Amino acid sequence: MTARPTPPVAGVIGWPIAHSKSPVIHGLWLEWLGIDGHYVRLPVEPSWVVEAVRALPALGFRGVNVTIPHKQAVMAALDEITPAARAIGAVNTVVVGADGRLTGHNTDAPGFAEPLRDRGLAGRPACVLGAGGAARAVLTALKGLGVSDIRLVNRSTDKAAALLDELVIPGSVHGLARQASALDGAALVVNCTSLGMTGHPPLDIDLAPLAADAIAYDIVYAPLETDLLKAARARGLATIDGLVMLVGQAAEAFRLFFDADPPRDPAHEAALRARLVA
Repeated sequence: MTARPTPPVAGVIGWPIAHSKSPVIHGLWLEWLGIDGHYVRLPVEPSWVVEAVRALPALGFRGVNVTIPHKQAVMAALDEITPAARAIGAVNTVVVGADGRLTGHNTDAPGFAEPLRDRGLAGRPACVLGAGGAARAVLTALKGLGVSDIRLVNRSTDKAAALLDELVIPGSVHGLARQASALDGAALVVNCTSLGMTGHPPLDIDLAPLAADAIAYDIVYAPLETDLLKAARARGLATIDGLVMLVGQAAEAFRLFFDADPPRDPAHEAALRARLVA
């Protein structure tokens, strides 16, 4: 077995990729830890994703994060996929082993779950908006947190039902017209759609049916103050924004790429957040 290339190099692939904040996150962690490493954006057009990923060992990469629209297509390029990523059906992190083998991970699920672990969600219902690629990791994470009743809201109820079946997650499916029933008494609502994102239509939602102590979690981070979070704060509900999940999943990937724990103490977290919103 050969030694891993140094200095360590990792990156993020997507199409488009110019908007990605991952280089800021990993770059700051590398700087703070004094690691002579690099993390770069790699624009990869969809038809080239398999070839691009298979070239990573030859280019000396430790691995890459994977973002839209490659999280499922990239799986065809890999030598191995972790059971967790296989169960989710999507890969957001590819690690290049010392022997050049490519292993697919999913750090989205633990990254999403991180701020919810001590919030008392076990045995309580949750509402998830959207049944696309992002919802796969979110639904899997909620199952692991012991949420008792997952209500999945989506324009296509057939697609939503198929996703719950594929992930073997018990729950109910609701069309857009039945959002109120899905939110009724829920302890958590999660937006996994692009609604409310910059350049997309707004998210029109009435949060009145939620439990009084509910949490609103939006995985969108552009803008940071989304329609969902504004509506939740107006009701006095707890909120979690998209940067929390972004940083959480990045921390898991950083360990895999650079063999080090990123600094996550409150002072470093505050400094990182300030840089990301600057």
